[in-house]
Amino acid sequence: MFNRFIKPEIRYARRMARIARFEQPIAGRGARMRAWANMLLVDHGVFRLAYLNRHKIGTGKVWRSAQPTPHQLAWFRRQGVRTVISLRGGREHGSWPLQREACAQQGLTLVEFVLRSREAPSKETILGAKAFFDGVQYPAVMHCKSGADRAGLGAALFLILHEGVPVSEAMGQLSARYGHFRFAKTGILDAFFDLYLREGEAKGLDFLTWVETVYDPEALKREFRPGFWSDLVVDRVIKRE
Repeated sequence: MFNRFIKPEIRYARRMARIARFEQPIAGRGARMRAWANMLLVDHGVFRLAYLNRHKIGTGKVWRSAQPTPHQLAWFRRQGVRTVISLRGGREHGSWPLQREACAQQGLTLVEFVLRSREAPSKETILGAKAFFDGVQYPAVMHCKSGADRAGLGAALFLILHEGVPVSEAMGQLSARYGHFRFAKTGILDAFFDLYLREGEAKGLDFLTWVETVYDPEALKREFRPGFWSDLVVDRVIKRE
């Protein structure tokens, strides 16, 4: 709670130190215990043991979920999953080396496609998503931390760009059903798709053409206003990443 009072350069240095630590392979019982403790307590993995927010989407060759533990990755492998897609980035928690090790042991391919939950999606990210999904070996599971926001954006993009689902239907992946809050800062993801429906689809533009030629991320960022109470719940009470 006092993190806001720490100088930005100090916060950055600490974050880089955490990333450097968890980029190392797990060596020894002590390192393994520290990784598990960090995943369960600091990265809130203890809640995901009870509920992984796991769902199949579209034609069923992709799952969306929260950050899985090693035994949950083994479960996905038994369901036929071949690829694990991390939408998180950062690599600053014990979840990362445990996931990397478990994927190697289970014969799962681990790839990253980093998304943001509180920023207007960049043109580069959206335009690169189609090629990314076209190159994935399926079945696959994509995950963020909680399986609500970035997983919702990733699932929507997969349905639109890989399975040809209409944007208005794919937007259902950003729903309270999955723990997504439309009126918090994370609602900028809903605003992005709403903007396409107004500026693009209404004028006969397909999704990628609109992104490439019309979409202005900075304008969306300036115009979007989160609701105070929803934002308080997401960022202060449940402390979403």
